[in-house]
Amino acid sequence: MNIVANWSYPTAVKLGRGRIKELADACKSLGMKKPLLVTDRGLASMAITSHALDVLEEAGLGRAIFADVDPNPNEKNLEAGVKAFRDGGHDGVVAFGGGSGLDLGKAVAFMVGQTRPVWDFEDIGDWWTRASTEGIAPIVAVPTTAGTGSEVGRASVITNSETHVKKIIFHPKFLPGVVIADPELTVGMPKMITAGTGMDAFAHCLEAYCSPFYHPMSQGIALEGMRLVKEFLPRAYRDGTDIEARTNMMSAAAMGAVAFQKGLGAIHSLSHPIGAVYNTHHGMTNAVVMPPVLRFNRSAIEEKIERAAAYLGISGGFDGFYDYVLSLRAELGVPENLTAMGIGQDRIDELAAMAIEDPSCGGNPVPMTLENTRLLFVDCF
Repeated sequence: MNIVANWSYPTAVKLGRGRIKELADACKSLGMKKPLLVTDRGLASMAITSHALDVLEEAGLGRAIFADVDPNPNEKNLEAGVKAFRDGGHDGVVAFGGGSGLDLGKAVAFMVGQTRPVWDFEDIGDWWTRASTEGIAPIVAVPTTAGTGSEVGRASVITNSETHVKKIIFHPKFLPGVVIADPELTVGMPKMITAGTGMDAFAHCLEAYCSPFYHPMSQGIALEGMRLVKEFLPRAYRDGTDIEARTNMMSAAAMGAVAFQKGLGAIHSLSHPIGAVYNTHHGMTNAVVMPPVLRFNRSAIEEKIERAAAYLGISGGFDGFYDYVLSLRAELGVPENLTAMGIGQDRIDELAAMAIEDPSCGGNPVPMTLENTRLLFVDCF
């Protein structure tokens, strides 16, 4: 089954195999004449990246790449990217990659128009209104994994290299003008990255669905996103060349990011500090802490999870759903707990303090305090 679609929700999305060939047209539609492709070091030398650069070059848009990007991008990467953009006289960004390449590319396009430091635009209250909108460069996003959904997000996660705290930088103009979602770009993902990014998409949908805030549109998207992961992530994991499974996982990733406008919760507020301190893979960390968080939230989400389980074709209500999550993790080779991930218990107090400062914790169904969050961390080992 060959899936091809054009969506304009929440932005223009061109989904389908081989659609990377439309990259130059997407850039031109946003007025770009000299885009800068921003990606991470791991992708810089890969064939999919040089092919994307070929498409731009053949259309007369030049061939420029910035790839000095860490797995958890920080403000130093950002400053270097902004300098490369300005020095090269660029007029737009192609954000290319997994979460790190997409997040940094979006942040570069945003920060070329700003004079204030990036931390002034953290996702707090109306801080985003401090930004000058005039100089923000247009963005085409090209995801190469199926997880973060950053290609349809209005924020970037940037790690402060001094404090090792991950900060969510928000502005409506972070939302790319066009997304090229070509599942062929995800075919080469290693099994572990397929599993980790796929579980990230699942965590986004699950937490958005359980979040107590009112947003029925996101609620519905989260539910169908979970169904797509359930049906297609094991297939994509078993056979990386299964294009139908890869396409549906790209949809699920975008749906997770659209859904979490409703809110995230403890899965993310635990995994953000763990990732910042120990440099673990974000999606895999989400998968590791998911069962303890489900137990932690049970009293507040049991009825909601029963409805989700019914929709997903899982019998047994909350317990059936919980057992399904455990079996999915086992199938994908997810470590059983943080100890199995190689993390010690010596910094639990520090992690708990960071977790309750994380913006995600505000969306958790059970209010998080320093005491109960510390116990929740203990439960993750």
